[in-house]
Amino acid sequence: MSSRHTTLDSPLGQLTLTARGEYLTGIFYEGHWHMPPADYFGDITGLDDPVFAQTRAELNEYLAGHRTAFELPLEAMGNPFQEKVWDRLKSIPFGETVSYGELAAELGDRHLAQAVGSAVGRNPISIVIPCHRVVGGNGQLTGYAGGLPNKRFLLELEEPTDVREGKLF
Repeated sequence: MSSRHTTLDSPLGQLTLTARGEYLTGIFYEGHWHMPPADYFGDITGLDDPVFAQTRAELNEYLAGHRTAFELPLEAMGNPFQEKVWDRLKSIPFGETVSYGELAAELGDRHLAQAVGSAVGRNPISIVIPCHRVVGGNGQLTGYAGGLPNKRFLLELEEPTDVREGKLF
């Protein structure tokens, strides 16, 4: 089954979407920290491709504040530890965050925080697998493969209304 890709303009800059078969396999920012090898991207296609059309629609709804969960068919491939971390990321609720240390403790060893951070940074399906919801131990913004301004944008987009309104005064 061959891979394919397209690009999508968004408030976060140009995103590169990748797919294989019926599955979305990647969302990458311009300047993404951990880009896969060139053969991962395959042929270029348009946004009329069914996987990319659904991705565009759901991302647009999310970025407009009208969607809190994605229904896209996903295929994120990594080593077993990475896949375990990515599966856990999917369960972080919209508008909430967890720390790298908390994830490490949930996975059995608080000392795995750096390994968790590495796995989070290599998440191939940014936004949809919400790696932006992982923060430092005291809630500070730390590393994001798409850049801290994009991480801040996504977290503010998901911020509960009462918190957002409290910042006005």
